[in-house]
Amino acid sequence: MNIEDVKIYEYDVVVVGAGLAGLAAAKELTEAGKKTAVITKLHPLRSHSGAAQGGINAALSEDDSVELHMFDTVKGSDYLGDQDVIEMMCKGAPETIRWAERMGAAFSREKDGTIAIRPFGGQSKPRACYASDRTGLTMLQTIYEQADRAGIEVFDEWYAADLLYEDGKVKGIAAFNLRDSQPAIFNAKATIFATGGYGRAYKVNSNAHANTGDALSMVARKGLPLEDMEFVQFHPSGLGGSGILISEAARGEGAWLFNSEGERFMKKYAPNVQELASRDVVSRAIMQEVREGRGVGPNDDAVFMDLSHIDEEIILKKLPELRELAITFQGLDMLKEPILISATAHYSMGGIPVTKRCQVRKSPTELVEGFYAAGECSCISVHGANRLGANSLLEALFFGREAGKAILEDLDSLSFSKAKTKDAQTMIDEYNWVKNNNGDERVPALREELQNSMSNDAGVFRTEESLSRQIEKLGELYKRYKNIRIDDKSSTFNTDLQEAIELGHMLDFSLFIVKGGLERRESRGAHYRDDHTERDDANFLKHTFATLRDGYTIEQEYAEVVLGHFKPEARTY
Repeated sequence: MNIEDVKIYEYDVVVVGAGLAGLAAAKELTEAGKKTAVITKLHPLRSHSGAAQGGINAALSEDDSVELHMFDTVKGSDYLGDQDVIEMMCKGAPETIRWAERMGAAFSREKDGTIAIRPFGGQSKPRACYASDRTGLTMLQTIYEQADRAGIEVFDEWYAADLLYEDGKVKGIAAFNLRDSQPAIFNAKATIFATGGYGRAYKVNSNAHANTGDALSMVARKGLPLEDMEFVQFHPSGLGGSGILISEAARGEGAWLFNSEGERFMKKYAPNVQELASRDVVSRAIMQEVREGRGVGPNDDAVFMDLSHIDEEIILKKLPELRELAITFQGLDMLKEPILISATAHYSMGGIPVTKRCQVRKSPTELVEGFYAAGECSCISVHGANRLGANSLLEALFFGREAGKAILEDLDSLSFSKAKTKDAQTMIDEYNWVKNNNGDERVPALREELQNSMSNDAGVFRTEESLSRQIEKLGELYKRYKNIRIDDKSSTFNTDLQEAIELGHMLDFSLFIVKGGLERRESRGAHYRDDHTERDDANFLKHTFATLRDGYTIEQEYAEVVLGHFKPEARTY
């Protein structure tokens, strides 16, 4: 790849990522007549938003309320969620559902024609609107159709490789075409990252192969902070062995969990709501049963999920995809027998820090000009230390749309900094180094070591010893990464090269997860310390802002949590 081959494209706005958040922003901008480019390393309809199964929250029923939705979200966050943005999202949820419905989203319906809702964990009332067990796919197909109709310009199978940032301003990105390695700069007044999560850093996870956290590392490498990265959600019900997601909808419809002794063990951990406790509580309960020798399956590392007592028609109508997944990957039919589940790395509460207008922060008090983020890659902190099920699709749609609106308001006041071909030099240097480096380390082997060590030492249960050990392991992997070699030297769909670049990003953001967890000497939400088992509001009711220095050192500062009507109290279910 040569600097002379760099093409420069000029736009009003560049959107990186084409899931729900990215498409919602792009639709708003394109419909308003703004020249918008959408950059994505896979086709929009393959975005991971389509894998969401269970539902999208909104207080629609007569016995529910926005206030209850807010309370459940604040409590679920273990009081680390910012209550001003939580209120904003929960108030906007019903209109977001109507917006999706007007676009053509085919929700499941009750007999009276109203949108069907189901219960989810940690919620006072049923409020998860759903489309069978394919809610995310329904939302994604709908918004893509309408964004395409509006005329969005999509550069699919392009790899966003570098953020063009200097003097407090972002002027676009450098990217290359995966088809032929053509380098380019997408120069714009405003840039928005909507690239999803980073679950692939863990061995057992529910994430698509594309979820390698590239955007987080790109931001961190520019000396910009990441927020609350220590909070990684483990979903209670990944299929045992593979981690493929079995939606919370299964528990919402009445599934029971049993250990090897036939005990419905959630009675011990959440006596009031049992299987419908929040995700972090159920995940820890499952892994505790496994740790204490009551696991099941070939490796005794799972528990039973039993739906055989549920009416067959309910499963066939409301959970058909979940049944097919269990039959395909385990040979077990949930109509007749229990299936095997275990905790799986699922969702990223932390990410790129943003304001309620989705503007990226340079520090807790300063903003980056022309830079926005939305969806799972961002940390607007509606989820705090733990996300409620069915709040992720809501966040992506609502704040993706809000980001688009904010950019429209700001665009006239933003200056256009013209890019030069030399701005792509960092991307070109990285590409050429990966392609030509002739060491003796293999990317798949290093990635497997990263995933295994992150799962073992920075997973559901953590200690000072395990996290310190993982920091040392990451240091070792950093050094070995400098000695990689790939076999494919071609320029056409070079997945070896792409995965090598992605591994570098994964090593970077993993350090933030581990360092944040080491310094947070308490247990809160998804972050559980065996050596500090209680929540410590006096010292840690605050957000972590972490910055990468000198390639490997993490510096941390803290920011206040925005409190409100709901005061921190003991979290029980």
